[in-house]
Amino acid sequence: MSSVRRALAYSFAERYLLLVIGLGSNMAIARMLTPEAIGIFSVSLAVIGIAQVMRDFGVANYLIQERDLSDAHIRTAFGITLVLGGSAFVALFLAAPLISRFYAEPAMVATLRICAANFLALPFCTVSLALLRRELAFKRLAMINLLAAAVGAALSIGLAYLGHGVVSLAIGSVAVNVTTGAGAWWMRRGRRLLLPSFSEWRRLLNFGAQSTVAGVVTTVSMDINDLAVGKIMGFEPVAILSRAQGLTNLFHRDLMSAVRNVAYPAFAQANRDRTELEPVYVTSVAHVTVLAWPFYGFTSLYALEILRLLFGPQWDAAAPLVPVFCLAGAVAATSSLIASLILAVGRVDLVTWVELVFQPFRAALIVIAALVFKSTMACAIALVLALLVHLPLLYVVKGKCLPNDYLALSRRLSVSIAVTLAALIIPATIAIDAGLQRSQTVAPLVFLSAAVSCALSWLLALIVLRHPLTLDPAFVRLAKWCRRPRHAGFGA
Repeated sequence: MSSVRRALAYSFAERYLLLVIGLGSNMAIARMLTPEAIGIFSVSLAVIGIAQVMRDFGVANYLIQERDLSDAHIRTAFGITLVLGGSAFVALFLAAPLISRFYAEPAMVATLRICAANFLALPFCTVSLALLRRELAFKRLAMINLLAAAVGAALSIGLAYLGHGVVSLAIGSVAVNVTTGAGAWWMRRGRRLLLPSFSEWRRLLNFGAQSTVAGVVTTVSMDINDLAVGKIMGFEPVAILSRAQGLTNLFHRDLMSAVRNVAYPAFAQANRDRTELEPVYVTSVAHVTVLAWPFYGFTSLYALEILRLLFGPQWDAAAPLVPVFCLAGAVAATSSLIASLILAVGRVDLVTWVELVFQPFRAALIVIAALVFKSTMACAIALVLALLVHLPLLYVVKGKCLPNDYLALSRRLSVSIAVTLAALIIPATIAIDAGLQRSQTVAPLVFLSAAVSCALSWLLALIVLRHPLTLDPAFVRLAKWCRRPRHAGFGA
């Protein structure tokens, strides 16, 4: 378990530093580009996101969970991703004018064609990154991803400053993947130039086909607000939705990815070692929720202040949507590790089934909300309703391969709820006094006081209520370090 904790520590450090780079980049670009330009890039990413799932073909997950990995498996994975990546590049490059006409936006042609170059770089990323994750080599992964993010951010900001508009974001995204691919290959132990092969295509096809079907359906659903809203309501509403959801994604996507990156290979390793997984899972959910729920609660209360601080007043229209997306994030936090767990025990068929059932339902709700109400708020509420259906469905499916200990889970979650309520009492009082529907931000000192009180109350409640997080060895070591006496003066 020490290797898992080290991996998690490196993964968290990576995500925090990536978050700093990403926030700095977004803060700069949000002030250089218009919401419409950012909306064009969001829709372009949604389009290539579907092709990207096809290009990956579940290769990374296959390499991580394969019990007896050989060079033949690795060469086959590289061969398949190379063919799919090249095909995706050609298809998207040729289809760019048609997609541009569909959205009646000429600027999308150049953006899509530049983004298509990612498919030429990603096959070189996929195999190396998967092998590093399988080895839990998250220190090396952190170095690679931080370098790639810094290169991409610097290039995007520089080009935007020079007036290249939305194209600057597309070029930056390509730079990230080129840097990642080169760095991942260099960081591998015993790196070799393996020629592509197709000798193990049957085994990879059996796993990858199911993973790809689930991935395509999931990607379409995740991006449906950009794809559908962009067509029905225009590019600016896409940007407003994206900016509001982006605040909640600071945890769900940016920070939780640090957990999921480690959770999947760690669950897979525990499964190979025949370790009992349910207690590990329940503890993991307790740790996630006690971090997620206070974050979402505070972000809901101070959405306007956070948006102004990060992106400026031109994004105020996103503030009313943030609490709705935070509610969606809070619901998702209780089940965000289930897919990783199911994949780790080799039941990719169950993940595929869930996605095939749920994701079209989710997509339909959002599209109907956009068509009927033509409102960004309706789209956000549709997401919450979908996730309320998704939660019980996931636990039912999980029970088919790993029995649910609902009693232990409810006990752990009740402590997370109590810690969250304690952390939010003072911030909520301040926010209510200022007005929950306020059009002006509270004073900076008041906002800072609310944030500090939330953090201190959270820490105190965590200890007093004896949340499972306080039993984690990393927390225990930190607590001992904090209690260590400090001696002032020379020779002390």
